[in-house]
Amino acid sequence: MANSLSFVAARRELTASETDREPTSAQTARVKALQSAETAAAMSGRTVTFGPGEPLKLASGKSLSPLTIAYQTYGTLNADKSNAILICHALTGDQFVTDTHPVTGRAGWWSEMVGPGKSVDLDRFFVICADVVGGCMGSTGPSSINPETGVPYALEFPVITIADMVRAQAMLIDQLGIDQLFCVMGGSMGGMQVLQWAASFPTRVFSAIPIATAARHSSQNIAFHEVGRQAVMADPNWRQGRYLIEDTRPEKGLSVARMAAHITYLSEEVLHRKFGRNFQDRDAPTFSFDADFQVESYLRYQGSSFVDRFDANSYLYLTRTMDYFDLAADHEGVLANAFSGTKTRFCCVSFTSDWLFPTAGNRHIVHALNAVAANVSFVEVSSDKGHDAFLLVEPELFAAVSGFLGAAARRRGLSPAKSGI
Repeated sequence: MANSLSFVAARRELTASETDREPTSAQTARVKALQSAETAAAMSGRTVTFGPGEPLKLASGKSLSPLTIAYQTYGTLNADKSNAILICHALTGDQFVTDTHPVTGRAGWWSEMVGPGKSVDLDRFFVICADVVGGCMGSTGPSSINPETGVPYALEFPVITIADMVRAQAMLIDQLGIDQLFCVMGGSMGGMQVLQWAASFPTRVFSAIPIATAARHSSQNIAFHEVGRQAVMADPNWRQGRYLIEDTRPEKGLSVARMAAHITYLSEEVLHRKFGRNFQDRDAPTFSFDADFQVESYLRYQGSSFVDRFDANSYLYLTRTMDYFDLAADHEGVLANAFSGTKTRFCCVSFTSDWLFPTAGNRHIVHALNAVAANVSFVEVSSDKGHDAFLLVEPELFAAVSGFLGAAARRRGLSPAKSGI
């Protein structure tokens, strides 16, 4: 494929003249204008910045400093700080778990799960969620200003791993004065972070709920991500990642990447039930390349709405982060070694129709935990909604999470919820 461009090659193609030149006043003004809406959205939550004396040391051998982490909290932290739950978001999520999202105006991405009286009960628990390093909602990422150049990092931003994300979150938790998290939970890429937390900081995690995830990213999933990255990089407005500086946006490429990815989040059953082969606002085919079918119109909407809230370079970096995840590889090729001696209580969850992170991969995690005699329960939720089921209304999932947290809270000695659970 002579016209394809690898992520690494694209970074290398930036010449010294491109990366070292001083930004013009016009470039600086454009960058500030382009980032103003994103910054305002991030500032509606909370941020903490770690200065040059507290760099984030990365798996690549590089360091990131200064480091800003944007986060949000919900509920009330109790006196002994024993009721804190860290929620880790998925690939295109952010810190706005519940309430109204400041960019989209919609409910937070896990509002069905988190709230007063819900499975993650804000009348009982204190919830923390941070925008991951490499993201685009206030935490340091490729759209952040590089202090050495005065313009966005773009492809000068270092590649981040799941372990790097977790180390940054641990810095935030330290800043909040919390020694041990009552629970770390999340789905998909969030589930990878949960597993990494349990492996890297076992004494700091009382309980863990990895949902619809895997201990390593599969070859098929890496392939899907590469298609998305190539779509972004093929957009002429990507400009070798310098689109913010050059006042463009690779909207078409990012939209196509999102369309392709969104298909993997759904099941064939749910697509058929929602759309079938129904036409969109017409009774017959137009014999053109317009969006004749409802499913085409739906995917185009998903793509176009995504570019309004997400940064293209962040998409490249975070998909690569997931690709690199292989927890066993960091423990002599044996996944069980990652959890050796763990005292953490686990509840692993999968969905029957999830072909992106299928039940087999989740069972592999359970088997590794069983091998080290960990306290683990496993729930396979019957659902036809595909991978996205963890974000949707799934009573069986809600019951499993509520039951597990209730039992763990009793074990931890937390005060009963208002319902008495």
